[in-house]
Amino acid sequence: MPVYNERATLEEIVRLVRTVDLTVNPAGDNPILGAPIAVERELVIVDDGSTDGTRDILAQWKKDPPPDMHIVFHEVNGGKGAALRTGFEHATGDLIVIQDADLEYDPRDYVKLLEPILEGRAPVV
Repeated sequence: MPVYNERATLEEIVRLVRTVDLTVNPAGDNPILGAPIAVERELVIVDDGSTDGTRDILAQWKKDPPPDMHIVFHEVNGGKGAALRTGFEHATGDLIVIQDADLEYDPRDYVKLLEPILEGRAPVV
């Protein structure tokens, strides 16, 4: 999650991302997938030189982060692309979902994105 001056929305978007159910095919009724699949969550937050207090919130969280959260700081704003590249370098999973911190996208839609990938119906790179 690239962040830059997102103090107003940071806590809410992180709460939403960390609490969304990532179970694909929860009822087990998808004939391609068969059983439900619990996708493992990893949240990589890259602060790209925020000056509005975002860094203070993240620095506090970094003192005792949950096991699924990694926080990285850029000292100088390099832009969204730089923050994304840093996030990719720190990610350990096979699938990456990009979530901006401004609440434009709803984390409850993650399963809709993941299901066709796990079914082998979606070309991904």
